[in-house]
Amino acid sequence: MDKPISLQARPTGAAPQPAAEPPASGATVLFAAPHRSMFLAGAVQTLLAFAPWAWELLARNGLLPAPVWPWPPAWVHGLWAAYGIFPFFVFGFLLTAMPRWQGMPDTPGAVARLPWLLLAAGWLGFDAGLFIATPVLRIGGLALVLAGWLLILRALWPVAFKPEAQRKHAGTTWFALAAGALGLVAWLAFAAGGAPLAARIGVSIGVWWLLAPLFMVVSHRMIPFFSSSALPKYELVRPDWALQVLVGASLVHGLLAMAGYEAWAWPADLAAAGTALWLSWKWQFRRSFAVRLLAMLHIGFLWLGIAWLLAGLQGLGQAFSVTLLGLAPLHAMAVGFFATMTLAMVSRVTLGHSGRPLVADELTWRLALGLHAVAAVRVLADVLPGAQTVLPAVAAVGWLVVFTPWVVRLVPIYLSRRADGKPG
Repeated sequence: MDKPISLQARPTGAAPQPAAEPPASGATVLFAAPHRSMFLAGAVQTLLAFAPWAWELLARNGLLPAPVWPWPPAWVHGLWAAYGIFPFFVFGFLLTAMPRWQGMPDTPGAVARLPWLLLAAGWLGFDAGLFIATPVLRIGGLALVLAGWLLILRALWPVAFKPEAQRKHAGTTWFALAAGALGLVAWLAFAAGGAPLAARIGVSIGVWWLLAPLFMVVSHRMIPFFSSSALPKYELVRPDWALQVLVGASLVHGLLAMAGYEAWAWPADLAAAGTALWLSWKWQFRRSFAVRLLAMLHIGFLWLGIAWLLAGLQGLGQAFSVTLLGLAPLHAMAVGFFATMTLAMVSRVTLGHSGRPLVADELTWRLALGLHAVAAVRVLADVLPGAQTVLPAVAAVGWLVVFTPWVVRLVPIYLSRRADGKPG
């Protein structure tokens, strides 16, 4: 608690009192560490990019007038999710964590300033181009996003490929981000009047070559590490072959999806499913519930095995001319794995890097469980007969219900100094 200011003269010989530290400007605090600006933009995007999609799904149920889209709305939804929501969180995490993986100093927050401005301006421009139907704004917006993306790649290159440092995790994540840049090029080609094939390539790259490898690499690197720090007598298991199987399956699946033969990826999908479920067991999923913040990561990772299993079963069924599951594997991956892992990891990083205790309070825990319920509803929407209209709308509204209080909780943290007074 601050002491009251005394108007009495200071006794002779008394030490001068230090001047009060001037309040930092919003921009100074926002760019004090690279995760701040990126996480803030990602948090806002979880709402901005899903509100129009919820509107669309509610309109399909006759509850609202239908919005007008210049592109198929499902394609816009896929573009937003793969390139406009999760990458902000990935950029913030990698700019913070990758130097530590490689034994390098922390990345200055100013490194993120120009990429962040380009990415944010690009998505605002793209969104404006959607709703006022201006192709130039859509193309220009995606071009700005690509420019910001390339600056992130340039900033991470010397970190990922530091001489004599391990490149298993850092290098793989860099190549996944590079693949994402190629996916943005495909979307730019489509926006400029290209064939729908370009959009399909952009979606496939975004899911299978960008996000899936990124989230699997980060899980492989961080979940055993966090578990060993939180659980007594924990055996750290992190085999290289498991990561190779998971990433290899994702590359194969993505390539076949781009070629229109996604169903033939089922052998790789089932191999990845077995590997992911085995890792959940070896990482001691059941013990993780002793620490809620850790359990949030473990539950999120369990969805990876479920998603790969659903994808493998779907492809195997199609090999015998049996159609089932619809988009359930994709939503198990995107909402079940990507989204719940994002909420868990970003919550943890935000707490740790703002000088707060690494404890999931009741609200954070309930929101995490709520998001798992949203993922389950979205998967069931593709499985239950007659649920393909109502349940997707329920899941979209549920997404907003979960992420709105999460965003309200986190955004002020990114705009405030660390609670422990340390820099960053």
